[in-house]
Formats: sequence, C-alpha cells, structure tokens
Amino acid sequence: MRMKKFNVAILGATGAVGQEFLKLIAERNFPYNELKLLASERSAGKQIDFRGKTYTVEQAAPDSFKDVQIALFAGGAASKIFAPEAVKRGAVVIDNSSAFRMDPDVPLVVPEVNPEALKKHKGIIANPNCSTIIMVMALKPIYDKAGIKRIVVSTYQAVSGAGKEAIDELTDQTRAVMAEQEVKATILPGASLSKHYQIAFNLLPQIDVFVAENYTKEEMKMVHETHKILNDPSIGITATTVRVPVYRSHSESVNIEMKRPLSIEETKEILAAFPGVIVQDDPAEMLYPMPLTASDRNEVFVGRIRPDHTVKYGLNLWVVGDQIRKGAALNALQIAEHMIDQNLI
Repeated sequence: MRMKKFNVAILGATGAVGQEFLKLIAERNFPYNELKLLASERSAGKQIDFRGKTYTVEQAAPDSFKDVQIALFAGGAASKIFAPEAVKRGAVVIDNSSAFRMDPDVPLVVPEVNPEALKKHKGIIANPNCSTIIMVMALKPIYDKAGIKRIVVSTYQAVSGAGKEAIDELTDQTRAVMAEQEVKATILPGASLSKHYQIAFNLLPQIDVFVAENYTKEEMKMVHETHKILNDPSIGITATTVRVPVYRSHSESVNIEMKRPLSIEETKEILAAFPGVIVQDDPAEMLYPMPLTASDRNEVFVGRIRPDHTVKYGLNLWVVGDQIRKGAALNALQIAEHMIDQNLI
C-alpha cells in the first residue's frame, strides 16, 4: 500500500482524457492529497464533482503548478507552454501530447514495456501515441522472444481519438443519414484541416496532416515512437492509419516478420503471460477482440493469431485496446504509479 500522498494537477480536466484521469484515480485509489483541475480559459469556472467534493476548474497559468508534485497533462498545444513551467516549480509532468515524445532527453514510456527509461527523466515523461501503446503491448513479448525484423500495421481508429466533437459528429451524421437528411461534416479527418468528410457509414484513410512521401503524421508517430520505445531503430515499420465509425477503442491489424521461429502456441502463451494483455483467440467459438468488448477495459486484447506463410518467420495479429484508457489516461497514471513505487518522485 502506498502511504505517501501527492498533490496532483490535471491539465485538460474537462476533456475526454481528463475525465478518464478522474475515473481512474478513483478506481485505482491513486494516492493524491490535493487535486487541482486545470483547463483553458473557455472551460475555466466549470464545476466537477469528484469523490464527494466539488472542484472549480481553474484557468491554467504557470503558477497553477506551485506545490504540485505530479502533473497529468491530457494533451494539446498547452503542453508545450506549461510543461516546462510545471517542472520549474518542482512537478513531474506526464504528458499526453506529441510535443516531447521524440525529444532525446524525454523518456517515452509504456510501463509494461520499457519502465527502465523512467530513471533518466528530467521532469517530463511523454505518453506515447494511443495506437503505438496498443501495438507495443502486443509486440514486446514477441520482440523479446523472437526478435522483430519488420512490421506492417493498419489501424482502425475510433472517432473518440479526435475528441468529443468527433463523437458528436458521428452521432449527428448517423441520425441524419437514417432520417434521410443533409449530412454536415465539420470535424473529421481533423478540425484544423481544410476539408471535412462524412465519417458515418464511411472510412477516412487520413489521421492528422500529411507529411513526407504522403504518409500522415499519425503513421509516422507509430514508426518513430515504436523505434524509441523498443530502443531498436533497425526494425522496418510501415503504417496505414484509418478513422472508422466506431465510438471507442482502436483496432489494429499487425503483420510481423520475426528474426527467429515462434510457434502459434508459444505466441499465445507469451502474450497471455504478459502483464496487461489478454488473448482472445478461439476461432471455433468465433472469439476475437472487438471494440465493443474492449471499451472501458484496461487491458489490450489480442486475437486472430496465425502464421504468415509469405515470409520465413511471419505472424499476423489482431489487436484491440481502449485508446482513452490504456492508450492515454491509464498509461499515464501507470507511469506515475511506477515512479511512486520506485521512489522516482
């Protein structure tokens, strides 16, 4: 049992990830002393009831982090501004944005996969991209046992990964289609982009902006972040990321070329033994991971485990995880828990 308690701030407390932080703090009995809820000017003044107490959301400012030991950042542009200010005032920042992920001085951590990286922190720890977290949870035991030469991943990402507005847009568009009314699109594939498309009854093969050679930023996050987390830039990785009309939980088709042989039976055994992974793989009973059954769960689910006979040591996996939980808030909270347990805070 953790005896010491910490002053905790949540930046982005009114958003989906911020709200998930609160749920998980309660569920996991996280050892907080004082809790400070922060947001932008737009959300400041809102009241949130949590564990029998009413909190007023404050507008984030540098001095908001005075006397805070742990700062949980839900993500967004504010991270770049406030993370250094929080560290200056003595807080350890665990950040969900992409601002610091590829900074060589900032650990990029999934606690089950590379907890040793936390020992090198200088005040900021980066939470990986949600799709990367879900994938590396399935990759790590295979990487340790058989090595990995190449990965081909295609994602099927829920609209909640783009925020509450995208959830509302899917609902509104679905109702409009069913009522044979005009469908309005203002959010996806990204609110800041120049064009928007219908997501209801559709798929959008673009998440984030296009970068070099017509890959999207989301696709390249999966490449670079996986290299950093596994500390192995030699792995060949190619990704295609797709937004699908699902509310919650990301799914991924992962094709792996290993360096050494690994039987399907052994693959299932090492995955089932890995912390935070559940194998759901029984074709005879039509049992496999799905977004509906993975939502609001902390684990990453793996199924459709089968050989790829087109390469020497090939393997196919179907991986599903709740991207708001393990893909965001839970992973960040687990980082904080690990640091507390290892006296790193």
